[in-house]
Amino acid sequence: MRISATTVFAFVLFGKFLFGVGGGEFFINLATAITGHQRGGPAKASVIASSMFATLSGSAVANVAATGTVTIPLMKRIGYSPVFAGAVEAAASTGGQIAPPVMGAAAFIMAEFLGIPYKTVVITAIVPAFLYYLCLFIQVDLEAGRLKLRGFPRHEMPVLRKVFASGWIFLVPMVILVYSLFFLYLSPERAVLYSLGSLLVICLATRRTRKELRKVADFLESTTQTLIEILVICAAAGFVVGLINNTGLGFTFSRIFASHAGENTFFLLLISMVVSIVLGMGMPVTASYLLLAVLVAPAMANLGFEPLLAHFFLFFYGTLSFLTPPVALASYVAASMAGASMMKTSLAAIKLAIVGFVVPFLLIYNPPLVFMGSPGEVIYAILMAAVAVACYAVGVSGYLFRNLGVLKRVLFIIAGVLLVAAKFMPVLSVVGFGLLAVLMFLELAARKK
Repeated sequence: MRISATTVFAFVLFGKFLFGVGGGEFFINLATAITGHQRGGPAKASVIASSMFATLSGSAVANVAATGTVTIPLMKRIGYSPVFAGAVEAAASTGGQIAPPVMGAAAFIMAEFLGIPYKTVVITAIVPAFLYYLCLFIQVDLEAGRLKLRGFPRHEMPVLRKVFASGWIFLVPMVILVYSLFFLYLSPERAVLYSLGSLLVICLATRRTRKELRKVADFLESTTQTLIEILVICAAAGFVVGLINNTGLGFTFSRIFASHAGENTFFLLLISMVVSIVLGMGMPVTASYLLLAVLVAPAMANLGFEPLLAHFFLFFYGTLSFLTPPVALASYVAASMAGASMMKTSLAAIKLAIVGFVVPFLLIYNPPLVFMGSPGEVIYAILMAAVAVACYAVGVSGYLFRNLGVLKRVLFIIAGVLLVAAKFMPVLSVVGFGLLAVLMFLELAARKK
């Protein structure tokens, strides 16, 4: 199956239409209605709304600009610091690029590059995206607990029933898209066209959204501008890729990688991670992924890594470069909107997204996390990874029911590492759960006192 420019255009147009006719406002209100009354509610709403928005827009910076105007002031209003508010928005928006079902143009290019169905790329991204947002959500909640923050009073929040009643129509195209891709096994072009068609019908049939269709020219113009940017990026990257292939630089680069790594695959992965982040700084994900796919992926494939996991490894770190200084575009945009230090916001965003720097390694060494294995292996791997991620979140944030000392923070992280390492030595899972049980007992006992 080939992924054409028509596919990318259709998905971009679908996202522009959906949010242009009120879908963006609906997702923000829905997230606020669900979590706004909880401790740290606006930050949790930011995580949910930004993930919904970014997965369709495929752009971390555009997502920060679109949702940050609402979520960042709300987070600051209940007591989060400007730095933390900007970091939450940046981390949540960046994660949307690796969250199904759209994931931006780079995911389509990956499917084309590997010659696999696009839905395979989407399925691969489900668990990594879940683990990423699970860690982010837990840290947001723990920070609210540390600061003793409360959510908004219910009378100041949107009513869930009313929000859903007025905006459920925006979920219909999403359901059609997922159903068409994964149950009817349609091509991405047909699936998104059916979704776009259903959205147009709904807008024409609904008085509130019918007037928004007057902006159709704006939607088309915005979509065309986005597509031109993607095409220019792909053309430039294609020129570089062709130059690399014809001059043999790609082969030389891979050989250098392999020679330095030797038989140490972990060292190769570390080098690949650093190269991915460095090349991704200041570059769109699409361009950085194309370069990485040509320069680094062959070396990983030569050492026996599954091609899909190798490409996803590079794609993941290329995406995270939007958070890493000195060129952290998503963090810098969020910082300017929050009125915070750009460098501090970037570092705080990295802390929130810390699991994102670990997950690609988990995928490489634990394929059941991307549904490569028996149902029992898949369920076990996901559960172990989820508990490990929770341990990381507690250790990194330094708070559970109270502030944790350095030793306990380190022990929580070690417990998470042991649970992950149990893939290679099952007895480590017993040690990891035992350590976690002791830590939880001590903290619960201290809480009762």
